Amino acid sequence: MTAGQLLPLAVAVPLLGAVVLAVAGRLLPRLGCDILATAWALGDVALLAALWHRSSQDTLVNWVGNWRPSGGEGVGIVLVGDPVGVGLALLTAILILAALLYSWRYYEEPPAGHRGTFPALILLFEAGMCGFALTGDLFNAFVFFELMGAVAYALTGYHVEDPRPLQGALTFGIVNSLAAYCSLMGIALLYADTGELGMAQIGQHLAGHTTDALVVAAFVLVLTGLLVKGATTPFHFWLPDAHAVAPTPVCMLLSGVMVELGVYGAARLYWTVFSGPGGIPADAARDVLLTMGVVTALLGALMCWQQRHIKRMLAFSTISHVGLFLVGLALLDPPGVTGTALYVAGHAGAKAALFALTGVLLDRYGSVDEHGLYGRARELRRGAGIMFGLGGLAVAGLPPFGTGLGKALSEHAAGDFLGWLPAVYILTSAITGATVLRTAARVFAGAGAPPHDSTGAQTRGDHEEPEVRDPERPVPMPMLAVPALLLAGSLAIGLLPSLTSSLSRAGDLFTNRAAYLSAAGLAPPLSPPDGEPPLPPAAWTGQGIALGLLSAVLAAGLASAALWGPGAPWHVAHRLRSVAAAGTRRLILPLRRLHSGRLGDNAAWLAAGVAALLSAFTAFR
Repeated sequence: MTAGQLLPLAVAVPLLGAVVLAVAGRLLPRLGCDILATAWALGDVALLAALWHRSSQDTLVNWVGNWRPSGGEGVGIVLVGDPVGVGLALLTAILILAALLYSWRYYEEPPAGHRGTFPALILLFEAGMCGFALTGDLFNAFVFFELMGAVAYALTGYHVEDPRPLQGALTFGIVNSLAAYCSLMGIALLYADTGELGMAQIGQHLAGHTTDALVVAAFVLVLTGLLVKGATTPFHFWLPDAHAVAPTPVCMLLSGVMVELGVYGAARLYWTVFSGPGGIPADAARDVLLTMGVVTALLGALMCWQQRHIKRMLAFSTISHVGLFLVGLALLDPPGVTGTALYVAGHAGAKAALFALTGVLLDRYGSVDEHGLYGRARELRRGAGIMFGLGGLAVAGLPPFGTGLGKALSEHAAGDFLGWLPAVYILTSAITGATVLRTAARVFAGAGAPPHDSTGAQTRGDHEEPEVRDPERPVPMPMLAVPALLLAGSLAIGLLPSLTSSLSRAGDLFTNRAAYLSAAGLAPPLSPPDGEPPLPPAAWTGQGIALGLLSAVLAAGLASAALWGPGAPWHVAHRLRSVAAAGTRRLILPLRRLHSGRLGDNAAWLAAGVAALLSAFTAFR
């Protein structure tokens, strides 16, 4: 059996595990269900780790059922495993394992007969995400995307006894379903035009004619569904509301990997389907996606700074970093893809760890309100507090965390294209990191003056319903061990040369459309050109270390100003308060009003975003 023939198992294993857990939950005690789910998830991690190692040597391909194309046309389903796709599937499996381990002692005892429901849903979520990362068929990408979406809605509203999770899940589901209809219409247009559903085959057919309005419309419609799931501006409004009410282990997965899959899908769609003749001009894709990325990064950072609800704060931090990921991919070159892949991996560990530590606060104190928790978690400062601070430094891009290495490589690639783009990386990572550091200092150390309630409209995080029924119990060991391991993983990404060197070719393979066609059997095998220079390794540089340190220092400075600025000399403090009040009145309050949480407003922004994308890409045609 070849490595490519193992690709379907990456999806089949968690699917089968979900079925087994759904049945076993009626027979086994809770501990038995937890052990079974963890063992199943661990098996998929081992499988995908082996596939990832193999994909670094050669792209893996599997035509399911051996339904290969004939004469360049076919109806079979193809799975394609390159280092980026298999790497994302492996990242998904690792976070699934972390979420299952974290959940061992997190929830109260479920009713008899339902002990396997939550782990079954988690494994089903994994199947959808892994299938999306590996598929080379556009319609099946839609199917896997909707599978993970439907499970995400159910997991967000898992606590059905509380109306708030149900409301968040309803908004999440409706907005993403509207976006899914857009994607389905775009796929239908492409099928009507080309008679194909395979990504590579569609790209080959489009090469036979010039770019027309139908191609532009199809690209925008399919792209919309992906960018909505990726929470890019102006499609991001559902994400903070969903994170605020979703169970903590679910937040670890939503921010850690699900939204990143949306951005990955957008890049895969462009390079495989629309990057050739008859597709979307590179200048159009680069300019539009780059603009969206910069706006998303800045808006997310600005809104992150204003939050006191810790889950919403972390959600806006994710939105900001998704903007940076989109910027890196929008450069449309191999270094940008390689840097972004490392950035995503490092961010996943750091952000999942921060959500896990937020779950500790909710478990212990029944609150995720930064102001209400002021100084209450001093007893946890030597464990959870230190890890929360390290997570803030990782978010800021401090070397040698993997976030710092990914940020450094992405900054370098972005700076080669536009000289001012590294400033966006520095500013947004510093602001989001500063927000986490400010929260850590207030909650775990009682630093600074006690915060006063703001007169502006913002979501509080107090009076939350604990996700356990005994908030006074000692913190269970898995709830502290899991974030520690996740942070260690984020650190390892920046420290282990063998891990990063395998990604040196990833960007080149991902952006090489001819290599993709050849691997899928739709073009003759490619022979490497003689004298091809070796690819530069994904490694630290002096400039990258300096800029990472700069971001971390700025983050610490901003956090200190927020904590101790009011204690500065009177004239300095008065000036700072005047500037802050003017900024809040002119910019922050209008932005808060835009994030109303109303379903109708979210749908209106979705329609406006589609219209803006259509206008932007049509202008380049």
